[in-house]
Amino acid sequence: MQESTKEYFKKNRQAHLDELFQWLSIPSISALPDHVNDMKSGADWAVNALKSAGIENVEVMPTKGHPAVYGEWLNAPGKPTVLIYGHYDVQPVDPVELWTSPPFEPEIRDEKLYARGASDDKGQVFMHIKAVEGILQTTGTLPLNFKFLIEGEEEIGSPNLPPFVEENKDKLAADVIVISDSSLLERGKPTICYGLRGLCGLQIDIKGASSDLHSGLYGGAVHNPIHALVKIVDSFHNEDGKVTVEGFYDDVLELTSDEKAAFEALNMDDEKLRKQLGVPALFGEKGFTPTERVWARPTLEINGIYGGFQGDGIKTVIPSEAHAKVTCRLVPNQDPDVIADLLKKHVQESLPKGVTVEVTLFDKGAPYVTPFDHPAIQAAGRAYEKVYGVPAAFTRGGGSIPIVAAFDQILKLPVVLMGFGLPDENFHAPDEHFNLENFDKGLLTLCEYWEELAGTL
Repeated sequence: MQESTKEYFKKNRQAHLDELFQWLSIPSISALPDHVNDMKSGADWAVNALKSAGIENVEVMPTKGHPAVYGEWLNAPGKPTVLIYGHYDVQPVDPVELWTSPPFEPEIRDEKLYARGASDDKGQVFMHIKAVEGILQTTGTLPLNFKFLIEGEEEIGSPNLPPFVEENKDKLAADVIVISDSSLLERGKPTICYGLRGLCGLQIDIKGASSDLHSGLYGGAVHNPIHALVKIVDSFHNEDGKVTVEGFYDDVLELTSDEKAAFEALNMDDEKLRKQLGVPALFGEKGFTPTERVWARPTLEINGIYGGFQGDGIKTVIPSEAHAKVTCRLVPNQDPDVIADLLKKHVQESLPKGVTVEVTLFDKGAPYVTPFDHPAIQAAGRAYEKVYGVPAAFTRGGGSIPIVAAFDQILKLPVVLMGFGLPDENFHAPDEHFNLENFDKGLLTLCEYWEELAGTL
């Protein structure tokens, strides 16, 4: 990266932050119908920012929900093309009384920028726009071709983006997708997430008698749906935390030796984690470390279980219904639809006599992984190290971002998740903020990455 580009960022830092303040002042909350006009304003602002940065053919593109913003710079013939994805929508702000300053009145305190969307994801998307602008302003050209896709529904699960991507595959064609919507492992420790777990969510509904029954008059003559549900739920795991659903692990891809070594090199403190969580002991599938269990092993969790009398005291009834909500986190090569079928089969086979069951599929998303040794992943590591002065950590994420898997499946491209937030920046919570140290270093890292990538792909 040229020194002139670094100087450009220093000289224009306050002006850039003032611009970001404008975007953060727009309450583009996708989940609330009252903010439809704000969503349009948020998209329009992104259009103007991209045009001002030198991006061409910028347009607001309709979806079946909130619009997406597209732009491109394709003036580097023979060079790879990067598709940068981000989102301009934000989470609701409730409870607003817990904010130190109003969520849509950006404020800097202790070199932290406070506002809804500061870290998730306007601040990080803005860095991509300004990185491209900085290079263009100081060199007149870019080392790669670029496409931008900034959507407005990520915070509600991107329900309309997969069909949009499918319909616009040719327009979105690229060599790699880069997303900055994640965090460093900790302050000063840059982190590249190269895999995410998928999701499969179910609800189990057990039905017994046609209505609640007096336990004195009918107890012993009918099966209690709660008892039946507990039996089913208990059958999901053995004593070592392994899922006992037949076929659950059949398609799981095991960690490579390099991945295991990278995880071990992080020196994760299991005792610190135990104390942080306030539990007497960590628990999970035998034979794997807590880090491996969270990042690279599938799980089956009971998220909620309910039925019968919930008030104070005792009500002597046999409830007519019982319910459980279940989610599975899935790892690469597992298919959410296959897992759902296996769970349904297991529930039916575990069902006691005297009750009926209905299993309903809810959320689902495929897992994703870009090979750990992919050149685009390793180039990102080198760029981080140049700016932060320490080797980047290579991790997988325990959570799920369904649109990442959709990109992987539809566009067939490697995805690089290189975020600049910190885990304690309160995204989705009151007092969301973005550490400006990572705003500054992030701009430099992205510029370094584009040069690394141009010489790699």
